[in-house]
Amino acid sequence: MKNEHRFENAFDAIANTPQEAMNLKLRSRLMDVLIDRIKDEKWTQPRISDLCRGKISLFSLDALVNMPAVVGDFEIVIKRAA
Repeated sequence: MKNEHRFENAFDAIANTPQEAMNLKLRSRLMDVLIDRIKDEKWTQPRISDLCRGKISLFSLDALVNMPAVVGDFEIVIKRAA
C-alpha cells in the first residue's frame, strides 16, 4: 500500500510551510481579480502581460495589494475557512 498524502490544493502541496501556502493562495486570488479587471479594460504593458500569464513569482503580496490603486478599487474580504 502506498503512503499517499492528499492536499487541499496545489499550493499546499508545493509550499514548505502553511504560511508560504497561504501567501501563494492570496497572491493567486488577487492576481485572478486583477486579471479580470485588466482584461475588461484591455490594458497592455509588459508588467500587465506578466500578471496575465500567471507569473506569480514576479509579484509579491505587497505589490498585488497595491495594484488596485492603479486598476481601480475592489473590496478584499478575509474570513475564516469553513
